[in-house]
Amino acid sequence: MNAPADSSQFNQGMDPDTFEQFAEQLERYVKERLIPAEPDVIENDAIPPEIVQEMRDMGLFGISVPEEYGGAGLNTSQYARVVNMMSYAAPAFRSIFSINIGMFASALKNGATEEQRAEWYPKLVEGKIACFGLTEPGSGSDSAAMATTATPDPDGNGWVLNGTKRYITNAPHADVALIMARTEKDALPKNAHVSAFLVPMNSPGVSTGSPDKKMGQSGSHISDIMLDDVKVPGDALLGGETGKGFRFAMQSLDNGRISVGAAATAYARRALDSALRYANERKAFGEPIARFQLIQAMLADSETEIYAAECMMRDVTARADRGENIITKAAAFKVFASEMCGRVVDRVVQIYGGAGYLAEYDAERFYRDARIYRIYEGTTQILQLQIAKHMLREWEKLNG
Repeated sequence: MNAPADSSQFNQGMDPDTFEQFAEQLERYVKERLIPAEPDVIENDAIPPEIVQEMRDMGLFGISVPEEYGGAGLNTSQYARVVNMMSYAAPAFRSIFSINIGMFASALKNGATEEQRAEWYPKLVEGKIACFGLTEPGSGSDSAAMATTATPDPDGNGWVLNGTKRYITNAPHADVALIMARTEKDALPKNAHVSAFLVPMNSPGVSTGSPDKKMGQSGSHISDIMLDDVKVPGDALLGGETGKGFRFAMQSLDNGRISVGAAATAYARRALDSALRYANERKAFGEPIARFQLIQAMLADSETEIYAAECMMRDVTARADRGENIITKAAAFKVFASEMCGRVVDRVVQIYGGAGYLAEYDAERFYRDARIYRIYEGTTQILQLQIAKHMLREWEKLNG
């Protein structure tokens, strides 16, 4: 059970009126600037540099950073709305700044020393790009199999990192990575062998692989990060204490899962809007196919599920702002929203009919882009296990 929080504990975030003004501007920017730029992003598999700079100038790369460090200080509800609005456009536009304002900023908030926050928060606001290094070729959710190591530097008070991270969003463009590494062979409690390190990507020994070719999400890039005897100073250890890295990572993933849920919800809305327009324009048997009841059923089912995800987003973010533990509900939101988006884009292809299978229509792209939402920041299956584990733990507390 989550203990109720009094109103004084609520994270107020940006002034509500100011935020609504910003939200209106952002919505126009998405529809008038980003959506028209999608063909360019798809053709070149890259966001135009001038758009990235516009996003920096708007403050998007540090929008969740506290005001005292130069950011906008958005609370979780406002953060999720920004992600949701941006995700109505092609996924690449969210991806380029989402790690900054989500998992990386969250890790600084939850685990960094004051000196680390003072160093890195302003860099996020400036528009430096962050990435999050947890997954490896032989381990993803299984931290016990993590092979990347951090050993004490024999030449100083720092650390030497070795290993490979895989499927790392923004790695080809990143300025800094939060790297999870094994600082002990084994340790108790569970996962106490994992620590987190702030690693500038221009450090000697850091390299990245070629961007991986993907099913969808053109313009968003992932690659391996290779760490070959990378020396970092002692103050690169997040929080200044070993054995806390996995906990910081998991706390940050709550934020990442809200981001993915918000993105999947928005992309489902974009796909449904496209299907609604197509169904009213496409005619069969002398009338728009939108008048056919089985088409209407698919439209109605999609609207119902999107509305449910939107309600979940509002609820889980409000709970986060009240200081509640949201690990289970963030996972539930991500599972529902990502699976829902998969169902919606599938219906959208069906509504388009044969045209939905052709690359010249948006439905085919929506279908490919949406598939990853059910995988990253925790697959549906891993999150099902996590949700059930916490349910059983709560039951045991109440009935043990």
